[in-house]
Amino acid sequence: MTSGIPCTPLLHSSHPLLRPRVPTCVPAPQPRIPAPQPCVPASPPVSLHLSPASPPASLCPVPASLRPSHAPLHPLLHPCAPSLRPCAPAMHPCIPSCVPAPRPCIPESPPASPPASLHPLLHPCTPALCPCAPAMHPCIPASPPASLRPSPASLHPHLHPCIPICIPVPRPCTPASPPASLHPSPVSLNPLLCPLLHPCTPAMHPCIPSCIPVPQPCIPVPRSCIPASPPASLHASPASLHPGPASLHPLLRPLLHPCAPALHPAQQQQGPSGPLLSLATESRCRPARTLPPHLPCAHGRGFSSLGTPRCAFLTGSAAMAAGGTASPPSVPRHANRLVNEKSPYLLQHARNPVDWYPWGQEAFDKARKENKLIFLSVGYSTCHWCHVMEEESFKNKEIGDIMNKNFVCIKVDREERPDVDKVYMTFVQATSGGGGWPMSVWLTPDLKPFAGGTYFPPEDGLHRVGFRTVLLRIAEQWKENKDALLENSQKILEALLRRSEIRVRGQESPPPAKEVMATCFQQLSSSYDEEYGGFSESPKFPTPVNLNFLFTYWALHRTTPEGARALQMALHTLRMMAHGGIHDHIAQGFHRYSTDQHWHVPHFEKMLYDQGQLAAAYSRAFQLFKSESRTLPCLSPPPCPLVTSILQISGDRFFADVARDVLLYVSRDLSDQAGGFYSAEDADSYPTTASGEKREGAFCVWAAEEIRTLLPDPVEGATEGTTLGDVFMHHYGVKEAGNVSPVKDPHQELKGKNVLTVRCSPELTAARLGLEPGRLGALLREGRRRLAAARAQRPRPHLDTKMLAAWNGLMISGFAQAGVALAEQGYVSRAARAAAFLRRHLFQPTSGRLLRSCYRGGDDAVEQSTVPIQGFLEDYVFVIQALFDLYEASLEQGWLEWALQLQHTQDKLFWDPEGAAYFSSEAGDSSLLLRLKDDQDGAEPTPNSVAVTNLLRAASYSGHMEWVEKAGQILAAFSERLRKIPITLPEMARATAVFHHTLKQVVICGDPREEDTKEMLRCVHSVFSPNKALMLADGDSAGFLYRQLPFLASLERKDGKATAYVCSNFACSLPVTSPQELRGMLCP
Repeated sequence: MTSGIPCTPLLHSSHPLLRPRVPTCVPAPQPRIPAPQPCVPASPPVSLHLSPASPPASLCPVPASLRPSHAPLHPLLHPCAPSLRPCAPAMHPCIPSCVPAPRPCIPESPPASPPASLHPLLHPCTPALCPCAPAMHPCIPASPPASLRPSPASLHPHLHPCIPICIPVPRPCTPASPPASLHPSPVSLNPLLCPLLHPCTPAMHPCIPSCIPVPQPCIPVPRSCIPASPPASLHASPASLHPGPASLHPLLRPLLHPCAPALHPAQQQQGPSGPLLSLATESRCRPARTLPPHLPCAHGRGFSSLGTPRCAFLTGSAAMAAGGTASPPSVPRHANRLVNEKSPYLLQHARNPVDWYPWGQEAFDKARKENKLIFLSVGYSTCHWCHVMEEESFKNKEIGDIMNKNFVCIKVDREERPDVDKVYMTFVQATSGGGGWPMSVWLTPDLKPFAGGTYFPPEDGLHRVGFRTVLLRIAEQWKENKDALLENSQKILEALLRRSEIRVRGQESPPPAKEVMATCFQQLSSSYDEEYGGFSESPKFPTPVNLNFLFTYWALHRTTPEGARALQMALHTLRMMAHGGIHDHIAQGFHRYSTDQHWHVPHFEKMLYDQGQLAAAYSRAFQLFKSESRTLPCLSPPPCPLVTSILQISGDRFFADVARDVLLYVSRDLSDQAGGFYSAEDADSYPTTASGEKREGAFCVWAAEEIRTLLPDPVEGATEGTTLGDVFMHHYGVKEAGNVSPVKDPHQELKGKNVLTVRCSPELTAARLGLEPGRLGALLREGRRRLAAARAQRPRPHLDTKMLAAWNGLMISGFAQAGVALAEQGYVSRAARAAAFLRRHLFQPTSGRLLRSCYRGGDDAVEQSTVPIQGFLEDYVFVIQALFDLYEASLEQGWLEWALQLQHTQDKLFWDPEGAAYFSSEAGDSSLLLRLKDDQDGAEPTPNSVAVTNLLRAASYSGHMEWVEKAGQILAAFSERLRKIPITLPEMARATAVFHHTLKQVVICGDPREEDTKEMLRCVHSVFSPNKALMLADGDSAGFLYRQLPFLASLERKDGKATAYVCSNFACSLPVTSPQELRGMLCP
């Protein structure tokens, strides 16, 4: 890396397909105020210059996928011209994707007037404009020149960053008129939603009907861009300028923009139909300390396959019973009704002065009887900003009194009730372009949303609206404009219903696999970070769904350069993640995501669903590596030469060691003694036992002096004076002053601390310190052991001991697949123990249905809610997948029988007989306004994506071909998205290939106790083949599998030996008894 701040990250706001092309750079005529550090490295390529013939000497390297077209552009928009100086060390104010600088961007000798092609108020670099807050976007000065004030007809308020109802735009250097190609036809989008969809980022145009939810929400601004007395012309614009007809009551416009950084502090502007309510939220990231301020608090499927945080059109899931009690409970003094709940998140709020209700009929009846609005707060127990909002607002007695007087307050654990969360997150995203947790939504008594946002600060700041003010204004509007709110909440609901529909249209068929796979590969390839791996710049997420797709793509294109690149992208990403700070090098496991491009500074929360998927991904990588040398001879034509070099670079045991690392962490820290798995560990903890305030990462970070004290031993054979601490600190990038950039630590929680990250290869570390390479491993292991012992003495983060069926399913798959790939029977046994836990505690034998959750109670006993929550689609899908994986690992037919039983139940509860595919929620719950279908893979794959492969596997094990038909109908329902933007559904794109290539039934006839049968099974397990279903024909004709597949009785052992058959489309290959022959047959 070159010194200084690279320009490349500033040119990339999200996936390349979701952003406009970067404007061509041209030299600027005016100098800028000098910055402490330049934003451009010393030696850039010529690709950013206006023409290759006239490049300035110093620009920074940019991947080819980010190179701009050579269209002319006004010099003031040039991000890298030598004559420009940034206003801040880490960013440049004129790059479309950058955050404007903390200092003004006023040229020393400004031009007489801004270019005619740009509206002056949209241009951040004209002399009259300056940033209104540190690290935020530019705005209007208190008294802008009259020449810069827009006429009502010249600027739409939603496009301006400094008016009360606008949404801030991270890329302010945009001409007033977007390209015509981005404008939809007047009838292509419901007019009610058009003015609500501006996402605050150029990743999509606000009115594109098929736009993808934006990975980067609005930048929250702690200070308003509006002076105390803004020009009157900024407060309104003619209705003709609005993106859609004026069908939305003006009262709702400001309510429905939770990303707006600030509003005029105390005035209500009179609109056409009544007073406008000034309301804003600060959409905060979790944590502000480690993330740029434009990211949401997000997890679960709040993350996209792009590897960036998003709040997509999250789906609903079944809710058969309320999580609360049916009648008013006995509430102890100073406690609210949540004290009777089991959810760790709800119990965290049980002593708030707010009169919280759980989601349920008691709260609904109270709202209707008293004609009160509902305030719905949704979060989860390890959410950083949920903790912040509780400390600031929900523990505040005065704010609590306002809430209790004016609202019925409901608290929901989004992990316990994803159905409720997804319905209202769909509303928040559609009306703000972003979302996250804590989610704050105001509902009418009939549960229809009309205002929402995420985190609110408790009090008004300088031109910033606080939670107290928001509560009072909404309460006032309910009294004065009730009819308008009710009418427009209904319109919004109707628009969301139309917008969220996914169904088969006409005689649509599944899209062709070749087209879908090729498009998805190209989209992933263009977003790939060549240096650090992953599929974004920052923040950076593990995205196992992307890696699984790339492994499948490689398996189907082994002999091509594209296949080699897919393999390289997947393995390099896995390697860089394991080296980075996102990987806990001391206590194992992976943190939620990295806040930077380098996988260095993480958000320190650890989620079970990440551990399960990453254990499987690293096991699969090892399986692929181990088997490739054996399978290469079967390839014709031979593989791309790059494949061999990739595998040589990747090493032998590396991926297996990381998989074991993850499973060790889960077995030790996330396992219940009854066999289930807990949900998560928090990011926050007390730095010491005497501390009074929690800090994020306190449990995981180190001061250099601590390490020196713990590792003082001199190292024999090393450079004179070298201690074990020197070796450890060099290898893991430890610095005396700390290795966390202040940019990632605005609250100085990590000042002087170090996040361990592997900076050198073992060979380089050994050479630098004069060590024999073979000695380094033992020294580092000893260092990690001592640090782990010291860390065990620190106060631990909060542990969420809720056990969810879906996430337990993902973890069972992780253990089962690792057991197969690493030949570790202990992992298979652990998976079986967890599956038995699910059947004992989260399954109702009489109804055949799954339950969503159970909890660790007193004396470590497993407890259930008073009214158990029924399982959702994701619970069925991930548990069925786990049972198939466990059957192939253990060959115990009981798991297979249970999987097929659950598949029948899933079909009955969730299948859409009219539009095809599965709903995420059951029918019949009147409290859910929408039945949705997830349409985007994220931190977890969307249930319909996994359901396709489950159905194909179920058909292979049962012979029920109607399941194959259902799989095709799901693909047809998502056909448009799979053809155009398959990167949003990489798991479903992968399933498309499995559907069209047909699963191979690999049948081993033999006695599982005999060595020849074991050898054939080891052969199958050693080969990565994405479209196989393994089964054992043990000769028991009365067994479950023989009853399901009568043709197995016709398959016999050859010459008394264990014999393999590969069958598909009702035909089987000739029998083979040699593992080598079988390996050749398994090559795709």
